[in-house]
Amino acid sequence: MLFVANSAKERIVEIKEKDGLTEDYFVRVSVTSGGCSGLSYNMDFDNEQKPDDQIFEDNGEKIVTDLRSFLYLCNTTLEFSGGLDGKGFYFNNPNASRSCACGESFAV
Repeated sequence: MLFVANSAKERIVEIKEKDGLTEDYFVRVSVTSGGCSGLSYNMDFDNEQKPDDQIFEDNGEKIVTDLRSFLYLCNTTLEFSGGLDGKGFYFNNPNASRSCACGESFAV
């Protein structure tokens, strides 16, 4: 399961409204090789599902990932932090054994 915190949901709704994205758009997250800790998160809006997609709905938001990425993301919560010291969207991932200082990459 993937989860969406209230803070992330509010920001997702704002972005969808601002960008004129229709209801068929969802959040796509994935994990790729790279970054200073070995693995990096990717997040975007999409409206096309793929055959191997894992689909979850939490807090009224649909979140989609490919099967390979889900192995790294299982039980992860998408969160958002705003303000002067905010880091934007970030992933609270219980599977990560360490992450880099910038929070953009992790290792398992």
